[in-house]
Amino acid sequence: MRKSVSDYFYASALAGSALSAALLPAAAQANAVDTAATAAAVDAVEAEGLGAIVVTAEKRQTDLQDTPIAIAVMSGDDLANRHVQSLEDLGDGTIPSLRIAPFFSRKSALTIGIRGIGALGDANQPARDQGTGVYVDGVYMGRAQGLGAALFDVEQIEVLKGPQGTLFGRNTEGGAVSIVTRKPSGEFHLNATAGISNYGGYEGVIHLDLPSFHNISVKLDGLVQRRGGTVDNPLGGQRDFNSYDRRGVHAAVKWEPSSSFTALYSFDKSYDATTPYYLQLLSGGSLTRAPIITLQPDRAGTANVGVPLQDSVGKTWGHQLNLDWQVADHLTLRSISSYRDLTQSQYDNGSTVLSVFAPNGNFGRYSLANFDQYQYSQELQAIGDMPEITYVAGLFYYHENVSDDAWSPNTLKFNADGTGYTVLPSPIASAPFPDRASSAVTDNISVFGQFTWTPGALDNRFHLTLGGRYSHDKKEGHLTKVNGTTPTVNGITGSLPMAFKSDRFDPLVTLAYDVSRGINVYGKWSSGYKAGGANSRSLTYRSFGPESVSSFEIGSKMDLLADTVRLNLAAYTTKYKNVQIDFNAVTPGVNRTTLETVNVDGAGRVKGVEADLTVAPVTGLTLTASYALTDVRLPRAPNPFVAGNPLVTVYPVYVPKHSSSGAIDYELPVAGDMKIAAHLDASFATRQYSSASDPTLSDRSFLVNGRLSLADIDLGSMGAKMRVSFWARNLLNRQAAFLRNYSSALGTYAIFNEPRTFGGELNVKF
Repeated sequence: MRKSVSDYFYASALAGSALSAALLPAAAQANAVDTAATAAAVDAVEAEGLGAIVVTAEKRQTDLQDTPIAIAVMSGDDLANRHVQSLEDLGDGTIPSLRIAPFFSRKSALTIGIRGIGALGDANQPARDQGTGVYVDGVYMGRAQGLGAALFDVEQIEVLKGPQGTLFGRNTEGGAVSIVTRKPSGEFHLNATAGISNYGGYEGVIHLDLPSFHNISVKLDGLVQRRGGTVDNPLGGQRDFNSYDRRGVHAAVKWEPSSSFTALYSFDKSYDATTPYYLQLLSGGSLTRAPIITLQPDRAGTANVGVPLQDSVGKTWGHQLNLDWQVADHLTLRSISSYRDLTQSQYDNGSTVLSVFAPNGNFGRYSLANFDQYQYSQELQAIGDMPEITYVAGLFYYHENVSDDAWSPNTLKFNADGTGYTVLPSPIASAPFPDRASSAVTDNISVFGQFTWTPGALDNRFHLTLGGRYSHDKKEGHLTKVNGTTPTVNGITGSLPMAFKSDRFDPLVTLAYDVSRGINVYGKWSSGYKAGGANSRSLTYRSFGPESVSSFEIGSKMDLLADTVRLNLAAYTTKYKNVQIDFNAVTPGVNRTTLETVNVDGAGRVKGVEADLTVAPVTGLTLTASYALTDVRLPRAPNPFVAGNPLVTVYPVYVPKHSSSGAIDYELPVAGDMKIAAHLDASFATRQYSSASDPTLSDRSFLVNGRLSLADIDLGSMGAKMRVSFWARNLLNRQAAFLRNYSSALGTYAIFNEPRTFGGELNVKF
């Protein structure tokens, strides 16, 4: 039984690279690093050049170029230029090392990986986790469900590449995605946007900042985003495929009674209704296929079979309280308290093309599920500095309670020869509802610290960072339904229990050197892990252990040519141990999906190179380009569903070996303050695997997005400015299957990217 939200929330609140050899010789002759100028660059963007980018990857504000971590940063303007409304929209490869995809055809849960790690396995379950952590304003989002919700007034998104086990903890072996939202400013500002798009889309977004009153500042955000499906469902009265309906509100209140203390409370609530992507059959297999299920080798605009389909609805809400107290000039204490609640329904009827024909047989598998989660967390940090040393140390506690149930009935019925079908009066399944049900409770306690020593005797050029985190994980769960009934094992009927504990220490060592004011190099060794658990699609609910990575990385960060060129490089090699691998017991004609998860003996290896380039050659013009080479080798694994458990090849999922992106941004003054702003970006990725057990590769992808605006139109009242914009995603209307699988029995099937979407926006700011 749940305790009240206030019990949890207020209790926790009270608790409080490749290096550039050609450039180094010349750089060594440059002046010593000017630490005062560096600090000033963090506080304000310079009028000339590219200016500083402030990040929070080390739990404090630092300059991106002085932070020895490979980080990709997207500002709020970058997101708007690409018309990014949710994390799912970053699945186009804008950040090459970051790969985001739906869980199979479901938009209701996202699969996220960084540097080839994080996307393996079905994390769409109570006792399973992802290998890439997602954080919003410092709070960990515990589930894959809910990550596709609309984004609230984002200041920037920081993608931290490589294991972040020391400062961020569990489930960040691939890296972390840190979303930072805008805070109350204490001044009056209004930012409102209205827009329309094809496929019946529209949006309305408003951000209201109120003036400070008695040291209290308030900011309110609200949004509505809706779009119809991109693939028509022929069954009348039913939803189309690949639609969304998002709504949300967010409120933040900041209290600053003195210059040394700040309290920031926020509340958010989101509604995210989606329908699944449409799965297409590209070629047939050995099993008999009904004539009405036709092959569709190109991206379809209409499904070949109409199906009952309703929205999968996710509802999330949460409270957060951040306390910052500057105890002394060189010490700040911080508390981050959070409670979050998530419910997610699932109605996935997008895989009808995989149905096996039988005369007058039932088909049209409707994957139904209910998912319920709540979590609360408390983090305490001490952030400070002393002569030659900066540090952050802290305590972290996380509790999560999750439950789910699932059922896979049929909804349609073939006629005698498969040339037609009817809709069943009610869904029919071989097992009663629910087919499976499980629950899991997780507790994590961590202690962490990171210290950087900058010896003055060495001209403040060398920086040695040592860090470590001790984590204790405890997870308990029960599988209460298997095939619609209470499980029976060895003659004993009852729920199948799972209990798991682990203790772990994740160290970090970084050595950085300031070659000159604009060129820094570093070498880093770090580690991370993904927690163990159990698979609720299993027949046994046996537990599996954590998987882990250790990574060595070298890199350089360079600001060149009077800060008009920024080049960041990184190269890394990662050892991947005890990898969690899913095996699927495929039974044609049976709706239930049965999985077993095992930890694989031996180690995998991930190697890669990354480059990020930004150039500002003339006033108003900015060019960016990014590239990632990611080479993943996984150990062979024993298949538990085949006699003798033979070793089979395991394929990395959603990891193109080569990926790149680039953008052109140009601003041209036209009259007074008014200007034309043009943006064009493109991303490319080579073919990739979309199943760990299938060697079939997806399509290469090349996608282009664009935006053209007339901005800063003076409205003559209260300093109001208007912007009129036209945008397009997948401007060239290219098609690419991001998921492509093959079965000798069923044939080749795929899910394609979205077709071209476009629209117009009107934005007003006061």
